[in-house]
Amino acid sequence: MKQSWAAYEGDSGRDLARTYEALDPDRLNAWLRDLLPAPPGAVLDVGAGSGRDAAWLACLGHEVVAVEPSATMRAEAQARHEEDRIVWVDDHLPALDRVLRLGCAFDLILVSAIWMHVPPEDRARAFRKLVTLLKPGGVIAMVLRSGPSPAGRAMHPVSTAEVAQLAHRHGAAVVLEDAEGAPDAMGRADVIWHRIALRLPDDGTGALPLLRHVILNDTKSSTYKLGLLRAVLRAADGAQGTVQTVGDDRVRIPLGLVALNWVRLYLPLVREQLPQRPGNAGPEGLGFVSPAWARLDDLAPFELRPGMTFTGPRARALHAALRDASRTIARMPATFMTWPGSDTPIMPARLARMRAAGARLSLDAATLQGFGTLEMPLHLWRALSRFAAWIEPALVAEWQRLMDGYACRSSRTLDPARLSRAMVWDDPDRDTRLVREIVLSAFAAGPVHCVWSGRRLTPDRLDIDHCLPWSAWACNDLWNLMPCDARVNRSRKRDRLPSAGLLVARADAIQSWWQVGYVQPGTVSADRFYAEAATSLPLARADPPDIGEVFRGLQAKRLMIRTDTQIAEWKG
Repeated sequence: MKQSWAAYEGDSGRDLARTYEALDPDRLNAWLRDLLPAPPGAVLDVGAGSGRDAAWLACLGHEVVAVEPSATMRAEAQARHEEDRIVWVDDHLPALDRVLRLGCAFDLILVSAIWMHVPPEDRARAFRKLVTLLKPGGVIAMVLRSGPSPAGRAMHPVSTAEVAQLAHRHGAAVVLEDAEGAPDAMGRADVIWHRIALRLPDDGTGALPLLRHVILNDTKSSTYKLGLLRAVLRAADGAQGTVQTVGDDRVRIPLGLVALNWVRLYLPLVREQLPQRPGNAGPEGLGFVSPAWARLDDLAPFELRPGMTFTGPRARALHAALRDASRTIARMPATFMTWPGSDTPIMPARLARMRAAGARLSLDAATLQGFGTLEMPLHLWRALSRFAAWIEPALVAEWQRLMDGYACRSSRTLDPARLSRAMVWDDPDRDTRLVREIVLSAFAAGPVHCVWSGRRLTPDRLDIDHCLPWSAWACNDLWNLMPCDARVNRSRKRDRLPSAGLLVARADAIQSWWQVGYVQPGTVSADRFYAEAATSLPLARADPPDIGEVFRGLQAKRLMIRTDTQIAEWKG
């Protein structure tokens, strides 16, 4: 589509923006009223142009991701519409790779006056991407243009019948179709506009039936398939920044991250001598448990997370454990977890040539990539990201059932309470001690201010606030911890999510704190700050990312949490 949006740059783009803005969005979009989600819904506006419709949706109380590939149009839109509820993304159909990296699912996707720019040979791919981004029950609303192409702008024939056929292939239902069309609002006699809306009754991808097959029906000689699936689910739930798209329908994640989650899951099970295969108790018979595990005995599972650094014997032991787990994953569950009725792996893994262990091990993106990669279908990754809260209990229940069965074969009875404790994903405690020490040290160099109120802080009025609240997402990453006035934190913000507008209003204060507290020259926390941000936030590829890119990642993560949890907002 590059030739299409090139015509929207420069003076042509500015002229078109003025033309678009002259039209009343309330009148143009009246047909959408009954299709809109209850505010605040998550809306994707593909080909947002001058921002007219995105601003209209934002003013109705919705959170909008506005996609526009023309730099001129984006600049015009952002100058005309400063609504805080709009996140602008430079992206385009058919790929929408940058939107996919945000990790958001949408209640409504608006594709207005853009489908005619998509070449017919790319439309199946484009539609598949749109369905992937839609929530169950969500709506795709399309406005199609019929008529001759203006000079310099490549357009292709469109029809509601073609869109309806694409919808049928993806399990979406047509809920509104205007095949006859409506006259052009600008008075062009040879231009007709057609409207069609589609609703997705379920996930529309087949991901959930596939997950049910793997969890409940697939043959298992050990818990390894469930272990792999749960390790990947934990990556999908908290490490969106690690994913890379491969073509149109697959993603690639670091095998070292999967192995890290694997060790974190199995460490308490091995300690409790819970059987992971017939005849097993403790480490015996588990290929991934090497002598290195004995040197991890004093390690708390929640310490095994990206951004952490280990030194000395513990670093070498953990490196060996990750190496052995990577090899076990690649050779066993990743090979034998196959599509129903096929020998083709669902999530094939490729081992890398691993470097020798050193005296220091930093769990950053480069290190985790160094163990290899694991690929999986995009629709499966998206389902794990969206439905982790529902999928994980099914995984845990089946895993416990398998362990009970293995124990019975050996005439053992497992204590249910002990079993349940060992299966808990052990998140870290709400820990702000390190950042408190950093802030107290910063007092010696100059004033430190509350990121929310701007008030100058003193040690006796200092709180450390989780910007994205702990109740919504248990995250102690440095970028998420900020100095705050105790009265503001405890009486006003509490466990609410900062609104989009408040985050924008306090952008300078937040980024200034990051610079002073974490990444100025000489600080010991810069590597950890960037490693955590690159793992847990959907950042553009950069090494290291800059402060502005981390902030944009924070905005995207806020939107994802807001749309997924509907947590209460705080506007400051």
